Amino acid sequence: MYKALFTRSTNITFNRNIDMGLLESSKWRYATKKFDPSKKVSQENVDKIIEAVNLAPTSSGLQPFQLLVITDQKLKEQIVPIAAGQQQVADGSHLLVFAAWDNYTAERIENAYKLITEVRGQAPDTYKSYTDRLKAAYLNRPAEENFAHTARQAYIAFAYAIAMAAELKVDTTPMEGFSNEELDKLLNLQAKGLKSVLLLPLGYHAEDDWLLHLKKARRPLSDLVINL
Repeated sequence: MYKALFTRSTNITFNRNIDMGLLESSKWRYATKKFDPSKKVSQENVDKIIEAVNLAPTSSGLQPFQLLVITDQKLKEQIVPIAAGQQQVADGSHLLVFAAWDNYTAERIENAYKLITEVRGQAPDTYKSYTDRLKAAYLNRPAEENFAHTARQAYIAFAYAIAMAAELKVDTTPMEGFSNEELDKLLNLQAKGLKSVLLLPLGYHAEDDWLLHLKKARRPLSDLVINL
């Protein structure tokens, strides 16, 4: 089960009603332990979070993952036991599932660069030498190694989603603690050439969430940072 390893910082004043930049919104956010199921995130804000995911950087610009947006209550409730009983999955307004490509293929690489050249108004073979190098590197590696790489790209987009949600004062609960195999089966991801990586419930905290008013604690920068 996903567990918050830290609580809120001892060197900030807790205030969930301020306009924020990235640093302040990062201080504001926490891993919500209890959502208020009566409060729903607006489609406008969900769209902004999705756009942040779409704008996240990925290796070679391949965007090797899919984002599933789940609002069906029955489906969310089916996922709760798969996610070790974490009720946030069902009580949140939306559930985002980050699912990475199970492998690189020539078709996937070619499709990514077909889009890039079309958007940029370039000749179709503009990046042929580069895509040939990508194919030579990726297509000769084990699928497990390639999936580990695509999953890391999904993590980058996941971080963008969390940051954007915090900017919008939308609460989230980052989750790794679930059965990937069971979720993949429920959502029929194998047929899509995908494997689940991460879950991100979106919503608004309940006022009796035990973690809500605790201070965020992080290592001091003098301990975290190594200057060379």
